[in-house]
Amino acid sequence: MTVHDNGADFASQLGLPETGVVITGGASGIGLATAHALAAVGRPVALWDINAEGAEGAARIIADRYGVRTAGLAVDLRNSQAVAPAAIATREALGTVGGIVHGAGTAEVTGIDGVTPDNWDAGLGLHARALLLITQAFREDLRANPGSAIVAIASINATLGNGTIPIYSAAKGAIISLVRSMADELAFDGVRINSVSPGQIDTPIMANTKAHLPGHFERRILLGRYGLPEELGRVIRFLLSNEASYITASQILVDGGNIHSQRQ
Repeated sequence: MTVHDNGADFASQLGLPETGVVITGGASGIGLATAHALAAVGRPVALWDINAEGAEGAARIIADRYGVRTAGLAVDLRNSQAVAPAAIATREALGTVGGIVHGAGTAEVTGIDGVTPDNWDAGLGLHARALLLITQAFREDLRANPGSAIVAIASINATLGNGTIPIYSAAKGAIISLVRSMADELAFDGVRINSVSPGQIDTPIMANTKAHLPGHFERRILLGRYGLPEELGRVIRFLLSNEASYITASQILVDGGNIHSQRQ
């Protein structure tokens, strides 16, 4: 039998491109795990977070551990004017920017009656509007660096719905649709964009739920447990890398089989 070699290079490209990555919500949870995952393969990272001390401290730890350029910046993405100065500081710190991970968010428990014009605008602004504004701020950087990519963190709540957190659920649904829209135009720049929808992940945002409903979600999840932040970080790292060079406009579920479960 003749074996044909198509000449393809299958060496790992998980650390390529080598450009810097902006991570919102980078001081904790999925954002922090993603920062470690990227730095572990040599990519510089800028951690944007409303928690200034947390972002700065995490950036120092990552720089010391992996020897990459880092920045920890205090950024409140509910304020549309906060993006431009943070972008300038990020370029100065990292040198190049070829990736964005938008994970900053809140899950305020309001039900229907607790929604107000102010918390609605703040929630949609933080989750959805910020994705557009950050992309605008770095669009020339992304266009100039081959292999650039964006990942937005959505949620399985965009599909399943959750009566207690309507703002969060609506915002995450908006992110999935917005990513598909942006993918169309960004493709002309050679830039990919995808969303990742986590299920129940063992992060600070889930701490109260996990404490008050022990075993509740585990019964439904096919893998029988909460996910770990690092499991999301590895998926996001893949999507930002040249390993995922033909993936765009997609929603990737990382939920342990929750959505497809019929368990009670």
